[in-house]
Amino acid sequence: MSVTSDNSTTFIGASNEIASFFSKYSDDIKSDLSNRDIEFRRIPQYTPHFGGLWESAVKSVKFHLKRILNLTHLTYEEMTTCLVQIEAILNSRPLTPLSSDPSDLTCLTPAHFLIGRSLLSVPRPMVSDTNIAAMDRYQRIEALKQHFWRRFSAEYVSLLQQRMKWQRGSSTSLQLGSLVLVKDRAQPPLLWLLGRVEKVHPGQDGVARVAEIKTKKGVITRAFNNICPLPISNSRGQDV
Repeated sequence: MSVTSDNSTTFIGASNEIASFFSKYSDDIKSDLSNRDIEFRRIPQYTPHFGGLWESAVKSVKFHLKRILNLTHLTYEEMTTCLVQIEAILNSRPLTPLSSDPSDLTCLTPAHFLIGRSLLSVPRPMVSDTNIAAMDRYQRIEALKQHFWRRFSAEYVSLLQQRMKWQRGSSTSLQLGSLVLVKDRAQPPLLWLLGRVEKVHPGQDGVARVAEIKTKKGVITRAFNNICPLPISNSRGQDV
């Protein structure tokens, strides 16, 4: 397994502390970790584009966060609450399938590394942000969260599509049974629509641009521009 990070002083300091601990106190722990084939790597300095998908996600978050915060003025408590809810949205995003089982619609998320499971959220009624300054505190924060969710969830599918095109070339083929993320603006925050490809429909030119997808809501039909297969890892530990 390979763990990659940027050159944040926090990561570098932690790496130095761990290396110092291993060299002084615990050869047994070091030997055990080496047997697990865990490799820690850092991208070159001043090259954030080497971060790939995670740097694209950071850029997207900053872009949308600046725009939703321009909608109103927040107190410290409101700002903290808003950022915590946005953090939950980011940690709920799908990363890769948990299994190849055709009936399994679950995926790995950043939350699995933090709490061992996916995050849960109670769906709330949609809040109109036409006059956000006149709302009470709860509705104001809820409107900002939903606004961020609509923007980020739609763009995250596009980020995955760009990554898959870069790795696979111009091919638009989908494998039957693959787990895909579906772009759906009606989904409430933290609830990503996932499904397994059951059938593809080729057009008159022989190129398939529409697929039938089995989801928890039933079988739906979507065009390829509204779906994206989640990345999987091959035997070398690289995303494909």
